[in-house]
Amino acid sequence: MVMDVVTNSSAGPLVEVATQIIEGIIEIVVSSQNVFVGKKSFVELSSYLERVVPLLKELKNMGSIAASEGINNFIEILNHQTKEAKKLIRDCSERNRFYLLVNSRSIAKHIEAITKEIIRAISCFPFCSLNVSVTIREDIDRLIKSMQNAEFRAAMAEEEILEKIESGIQERNVDRSYANDLLVSIAKVVGVSTDRLALKKEFDEFKSEIESLLSRKDKAEAIQMDQIIALLERADVASSLDDKEKKYLIKRNSLGVQPLEPLQSFYCPITREVMIDPVETPTGHTFERSAIEKWLTDADEPSCPISSKPLAISMLRPNKTLRQSIEEWRDRNNMITVATLKSRLSSENEEEVLRCLEQAKDLCEEREIHKEWLILENYIPTLVNLLGVKNREIRNQALIILCLLVKDNDDAKKKIVMVENSIEQIVQFLGRRIGERKTAVTILLELSKCESVRDSIGEVQGCILLLVTMLRSNTDPQAARDAKNVLDNLSYSDDNVILMAKSNYFTYLLQRLSSGSDQVKMTMAKTLGEMELADHKKADLVEMGVLDLLIVLVSHDDVEMKIVAVQALLNLSSLEKNGQEIIKKGAVRLLLDILYRQTSPRRLCELVAATIVHLAQSTIAKEGSDSVPVLMLESVEDIAELFSFSTLTVSTLQQDIFRAFHAMCLSPSAHTVKSKLIERSAVPALFRLCEVDDVILRGNAVKLLHCLIDDADEVTEHVTQTSIESLLKIIKTSKDEDEIASALGTIASLPESTQISEWLLESRNLHTIFGYLPDGRNNVHQKPQLVENAVGAICRLTIQTSLQLQKKVAEASVIPLLVRLLEGGTNLTTKQAAISLARLSQSSPMLTRQISRRQSLWCFSSLPEAACPVHSGLCTVESSFCLLEASAVEPLTRALRSQDTGVCEAALDALLTLMDNERLQNGCKVLDEANAMPAIIKLISSPSANLQEKVLNSLERIFRLIEYKQKYGTSAHMPLVDLTQRGNGSLRSLAARILAQLNVLHDQSSYF
Repeated sequence: MVMDVVTNSSAGPLVEVATQIIEGIIEIVVSSQNVFVGKKSFVELSSYLERVVPLLKELKNMGSIAASEGINNFIEILNHQTKEAKKLIRDCSERNRFYLLVNSRSIAKHIEAITKEIIRAISCFPFCSLNVSVTIREDIDRLIKSMQNAEFRAAMAEEEILEKIESGIQERNVDRSYANDLLVSIAKVVGVSTDRLALKKEFDEFKSEIESLLSRKDKAEAIQMDQIIALLERADVASSLDDKEKKYLIKRNSLGVQPLEPLQSFYCPITREVMIDPVETPTGHTFERSAIEKWLTDADEPSCPISSKPLAISMLRPNKTLRQSIEEWRDRNNMITVATLKSRLSSENEEEVLRCLEQAKDLCEEREIHKEWLILENYIPTLVNLLGVKNREIRNQALIILCLLVKDNDDAKKKIVMVENSIEQIVQFLGRRIGERKTAVTILLELSKCESVRDSIGEVQGCILLLVTMLRSNTDPQAARDAKNVLDNLSYSDDNVILMAKSNYFTYLLQRLSSGSDQVKMTMAKTLGEMELADHKKADLVEMGVLDLLIVLVSHDDVEMKIVAVQALLNLSSLEKNGQEIIKKGAVRLLLDILYRQTSPRRLCELVAATIVHLAQSTIAKEGSDSVPVLMLESVEDIAELFSFSTLTVSTLQQDIFRAFHAMCLSPSAHTVKSKLIERSAVPALFRLCEVDDVILRGNAVKLLHCLIDDADEVTEHVTQTSIESLLKIIKTSKDEDEIASALGTIASLPESTQISEWLLESRNLHTIFGYLPDGRNNVHQKPQLVENAVGAICRLTIQTSLQLQKKVAEASVIPLLVRLLEGGTNLTTKQAAISLARLSQSSPMLTRQISRRQSLWCFSSLPEAACPVHSGLCTVESSFCLLEASAVEPLTRALRSQDTGVCEAALDALLTLMDNERLQNGCKVLDEANAMPAIIKLISSPSANLQEKVLNSLERIFRLIEYKQKYGTSAHMPLVDLTQRGNGSLRSLAARILAQLNVLHDQSSYF
C-alpha cells in the first residue's frame, strides 16, 4: 500500500510517490481534452488537480520529514483518486461514444465523487506541523472552496438527449423519424459523422458494448440499455431494409388474417369508443382522458360517472397497462389491414381502388409506422403502376401516397427508383394541373435529397426544363420554391448543371439579378453563392456578365446584400480565370474597404477575406504561362495597409490575410510584396506567431515567414531561442505537411550565426529534422518540398563554424541518407545533399584518428589497422564524416553529369575536399579510381562561368601530377582551346595557363 511506502524512514519513497502523482495529474490535464463526453467536467477536475501540484512539489522539497498519519492519508487518497480519474478519462476517450453519452449522468457523478475525495485528502494534510509556504496555503484554501461549490452534471446538450430518450421509452410508440433525429442528435453531440455508414458502425459497437455488459454480469445496466437500443433500432441506419422486411413479415405472419374485435374494457363508458389515452379513478374505473376531464369540468359537483363518488381531475392516473394493450390491439389490426389492402388495389372496380387508396392514405397520415409497413409490404411498385391509369383521381391519390411515403425515408426513395420508368411517370405530372404539379415537385424535392437518386432525376428527358419552366412561371410561389430547391439539389452533379445551362436556368438567374427587386436579387445572388458548379460553368457565368451585377451588389448599402454578393464572388473566384477577371473589374478596392470598415459584421469580413485569398491565388505565376500578369494590390501603400490591418484583427481573418500574402509572394509582384512586408516588420511579427496555440493561424504564419526570410537581410536580430524551439516543435507535432515543410525551410534559411547554432545544438527537438529524410524503409514523407527543405535544414546544421552540430548530424546516421539522396531526389535535394557532404568532408582531416606507430618488433605485433587512403588515419562515417567510408565518391561523380549546373558545382566542391592541400596525390588517386576525371574535364564546357573557373583551378592542380597529366591531358586539349577562344578574360587566361602546363601553348603566348 502507499501508506507502507510513505511511512518508511527514508524520504525517497515519498518523493517517488509524489512524483508519480504529479505525472498522473499532468497526464490527466493533457488527456482531459480528448474525451468524447463530459469534457467541461473533466477539464474542471483537471484544473483542480493541477492546483494541488505546487503542494506536492513543496512536499517533495522538504527532504526528510517525520512519518504522520495525515501525510499518509493525503498521499494514499490522492494517489488512488488520480488513478481513478485517469481510468475514467481513458474510458471516456476509448469506449463507444453512444454508450458514454447515455451514461453521461453517472460519469458526472463519478467526477463529483472524485472531487469530494480530493477535498478529503487535502483536509488530511498537516499544514500546521509542516512549513508550507503562505502562498500555497492560501491557494489551497481557495481551491477547497471552489471544489466545495462545484456542481458536476451532464452538459446541456447531453441532458436534452437523455430526456428525449426517456420520453421515447415512456411513450413506446415513437416513430422512425423520432429515432432518426435522436440518433443524429447523439452523433453530433459526441462527434460522430452523421453519414449512414458511420452511424451504423457506431450503433453496432454500442450494441456490442451492451452484450459485453451481460457477460460481465452488469445485468441491471444491460436491461436499461436494452430499452434504449429498442428505441434507437427504429432508426433507418440501425438495420438494413432486408432485415426490417424479415422482422416485419415474421410478426405479420404470426397475426393471422382477420382483425380482432376490441375487448369491452377498451371502450370508454362515456364516449362508447375505443380509448386512446385511458386514465383510472381511485375507485378503479377507467375513462378516456379528454372525456372524463370534460365531464368533471362541466359538472356542478364533480363525481365519478359510475360510482358517483366525488372526483377531481388531479385524482386521475394514467392506465399504462390498458393503454399498452389497446395500442397492441390497434397495431395488430392495422398491420392486417395494410397486408390485405394491397391486393385490392389491383381490382378492376375503380371505386374499390379509390376506397382502398383513401384508407391507405389515412393510415399514412395517422402514424409514421404505418408508412413503414406500406413500404415493407412493397406497395410502391403497385402505386407507381397506378400513376399510369386513365382515372385522374386514382392517379392523384397514388401520387399523394407516394409523396407521404418518401418524406424523410431513403428506403422508400430507393424503392421508387428501382421501379422501371417511375421517375418518368412522376415527371409527367409536372406538365399537368397545378395540384398534380405541386405534389410531383414535392416528391422530386424529397427524391433529390438522396444522393444516389439525383442522377436518375436529371437523366429523365425534359425534367430540368419542366422544373425551370415551373420556376419561371411562378404561378404558385410554394411550387416555384420547391422547383428551385430541386434544381439546387440536382446542381451537385456536373451533368445536371450542363442540362440546367441548356434549359436557360442560368440566364433566368441573371435576368432576376438585373431586373428584380432587392429581395429577388438577394435570393438569386445567394443561389449563385451556394451552387456547386463545374469550372466551365463558373467561367460561363462570368462571360454572361454576372460580375458587373455582383460588384454593384457589393457596393450596396444593405449588409445582407453585401454578404450574398461576396458569397457569390467567393464561389466564382475559385476559378483562376475568374479571379483575374474580378481583379481587373476593380473589386479588390471594394472588398478591402468592407474589410477595413469597423461596422462590417464578422461573417461579411470572413467572406471578404476568403475571397481575397482566391483572388491572390489567381495571380500566382504559372510556369510556361504566356498570359499577362495581373497585380492583386496596385500600390505598396495597399500592401502596407493590409498587413497593418492583419496585426489588429481576429485570428480567422489574420490567417486568410497571411494566405493571401503567401500567394502574392509567388506572383509576378513577389519582390515588391516581400520588400514591403519586411519593411513593415513582418518577420519579427511572424516569428512571434510561430508560438501561438491556434494551429491554423500558426501554420499560415510559418508559410509566409518561409517566403520572406530568404529576402530579409537583417534576420539575426529577430531570431530568439524561443523562435528556434517553436519551429522545431512545429516540425515535431504538426499534422500539416506544408507547415512542416515551411518550418524546415525557415530553419534552412537561418543566418549562420554562432548564437543561432548554439541554440539549435541545445534543443532537445533537433533530432526531429532528421526524421523527414527517406531512409529506404519508411517512405511516408515523400512530398518533394518536405524532403528538399529537410535537406536544406540539415545543410544549415553542417556549417563549418559549428563542429558540434556536424557531429549531431553524423551521430544521427544522416550521412548515408544524404549519399542516397544524391541519386534519388530532386535537383535541389541533390545539390543541398552535396553541399552538406562537402561541408562535413572539410572537417574530416582534423577528425581522422592517426594510427599510432608501434615501438616493438613488427613481427611480434598485430597487423596495423587499415588507414584511410585519403586521410591516412582511422576514419568512420560517424566519427570523421569520411566520404570514402560513406561510399559517397561514386554517387558524387555521377552527379557531375547532371544537367543542372548547381548540382554539378556542389558535387565538384564535395569531391575537391578529398584533394585539398597535402592530400592532392591521395585524392587524385581516389577520384581516378572512381572515374571522376573525365566528368570533371567535361565540365570545362559548362554554361556556368563560376563552375568553369572551379574546374580549371582543380585541373591546374591535378595536372601538376605527371601521372594524371599524361593520362587525361589530351582529353582536356580541345575544350581548353575552345575556352581560350570563347571564354571571358580570366577564364581565357586560366585555360591558356593549363594548356601551357600541358605543353600545348608556349609560356609567352598572347593568351596570358
